[in-house]
Amino acid sequence: MRKVSSRAYFALALAAILTVGLLVFIVKYFVSAGNWVVFPGSPHVYSGINLNCGVVSDRDGNLLLDATDGRKYSDDESTRVSTMHILGDRDGYISAPLLGHYADQLIGYDKVNGTYSFLGNSIKANLTISTDIQNIAYQALEGRRGAIGVYNYKTGEILCAVSSPSYDPDNVPDVENDKSGAYTGVYVNRFFSAVYTPGSIFKLVTSTAAIDTIPDIYQQKFQCAGSSIIGGQKIICGGVHDTIDFSEALAHSCNCTFGQISVEVGAKTLQKYADDLGLTTSFSCDGYETAAGHFSLTDAGDGDVAWAGIGQYTDQVNAYAYMRFMGILAGGGEAAEPYLMDSIQNGPLTTYKAKTRTTGQIVNPETAQKMATMMHYNVVSVYGTYQFPSLYVCGKSGTAELDGETANAMFAGFIKDDNYPLAFVVFVENAGSGSAQAAPIAGKVLNACVAEMKKS
Repeated sequence: MRKVSSRAYFALALAAILTVGLLVFIVKYFVSAGNWVVFPGSPHVYSGINLNCGVVSDRDGNLLLDATDGRKYSDDESTRVSTMHILGDRDGYISAPLLGHYADQLIGYDKVNGTYSFLGNSIKANLTISTDIQNIAYQALEGRRGAIGVYNYKTGEILCAVSSPSYDPDNVPDVENDKSGAYTGVYVNRFFSAVYTPGSIFKLVTSTAAIDTIPDIYQQKFQCAGSSIIGGQKIICGGVHDTIDFSEALAHSCNCTFGQISVEVGAKTLQKYADDLGLTTSFSCDGYETAAGHFSLTDAGDGDVAWAGIGQYTDQVNAYAYMRFMGILAGGGEAAEPYLMDSIQNGPLTTYKAKTRTTGQIVNPETAQKMATMMHYNVVSVYGTYQFPSLYVCGKSGTAELDGETANAMFAGFIKDDNYPLAFVVFVENAGSGSAQAAPIAGKVLNACVAEMKKS
């Protein structure tokens, strides 16, 4: 009897352990199963590091990627090339964190049916970008390395996020053995993951700080003889501007003037503005963790501060972050946060819909308006309104000097118009003058954006 009783107790204990184990598994399943399914190592839904689920379209419904059975890209070669850094390639050399970020919705997992749908629903993701704008922007770079971004600073929709160079995922080149340099850095998404010396577009940061902290900035007169000595360093200007005021100095990008203004603003204040405007921050945008910019004036002398305020020294900015800054100025000191994913639909159900989130008030509204006025004057007096027909464009060019290399060309700004509230950046590596090279590209892309917005 004792043996039978012992065996019964043992059996009951074992049954209790199995029951508890089963309950723990069930609880863990309902809590964690979704994460197990979307884990990047899952061969059922991933190819390498990129998600293989769902159908992805642009803002107009044009097919970009059908990943329901492998990866089928757009039938248009230009579109495949211009959108690859957003969608990723088949082999995972170029990642698509956007799709991974929404993996649970794109896979269509639920705890009862798993990833299987009895209704046979097709899961569709709709992006905010336009293939027409992507293609025009990419082609405008003419094979040069760089990044172009445009977004609606009222809603947050990114209409264009181009990184160059790229390639056709349906006709992959031999990147490893390429000797032409055409694919140098091709695996880097330059819009989200690269940083650049900003050159004179950084004078917009210095100007914002100066308006807030120098009471008589508009009454001051500055002298430019083509160069000046500040803090023992020679500040070289691109011209001889003689006596010049603040607005004209921004329009003509006078280094001598902005070197003086930078020192007057001061290292601590410049640092605070660069930080507050997000230029040293890493942002999260639909799965992308953007590269953080760099601006540090620790132990910097007046000469270093002068060069930093001009946009040289050790300054580095990210295209996404600078585009966001342009949106903040355009929006009166506050803007929508940029995003790429508009919505996801599983059959008749909308499982995700983007909502506009704002940056909060970062710049004083009066300061933002003064900046807009000055930046529009730049376009009228220097860059030419002919490049932006019928558009109230506010902009600033930059020519970022590099040791031993041709300068990078930059152009950044926004359209001050409730019908076309667009902020933009154009960064072109080793292209030379920002006004000569980057501004015309901005004109082409903005005109395409306006045409796109007129359709809706």
